[in-house]
Amino acid sequence: MSAAPRQQGRVVWLTGLSGAGKSTLASALYAELLARGEAVELLDGDAVRENLSKGLGFSKADRDTNVRRIGFVAGLLAKHGVTVLVSAISPYADTRSEVLSGLPNALEVFVDAPLEVVTERDVKGLYLKALAGEIPHFTGVSDPYEAPTAPGLHLRTDQISVEEGLRQLLAHLDREAVGA
Repeated sequence: MSAAPRQQGRVVWLTGLSGAGKSTLASALYAELLARGEAVELLDGDAVRENLSKGLGFSKADRDTNVRRIGFVAGLLAKHGVTVLVSAISPYADTRSEVLSGLPNALEVFVDAPLEVVTERDVKGLYLKALAGEIPHFTGVSDPYEAPTAPGLHLRTDQISVEEGLRQLLAHLDREAVGA
């Protein structure tokens, strides 16, 4: 007797500046999907960089390699029915598009907050150091962040609460599931 075919998973890719709220929203979504009984995994950019991409720097080539590695792992998990939440700055639009185009049921979520807001939220003071020229290659200051031009979902976290962002994410995912 053969096993029933497994439903393909999906990838929710949250992109935005450091401090925009990607990890916060991804963690909230993770908890909600887990409570619903979904197979879900969270790939946080900081954790991936520490464990899968250790040794990579912050050149465009290294950042692209990091994003491609995250995409590879996300694709493997999604192929086996897992909802994968990616929370990663992923600053370059071309690489993000390339990776997302190869992922099943991918949703690009632009977690958007202006530089002034993320600077205020930054408890480590990294933005202030970058603005003072003390940190080179800092995304959004001395390195580019190329915002998505047509994301599947655009969340302005300077204008909405985490709860409202989670509500919008769930509503979008529920609509997609119904349409599938």
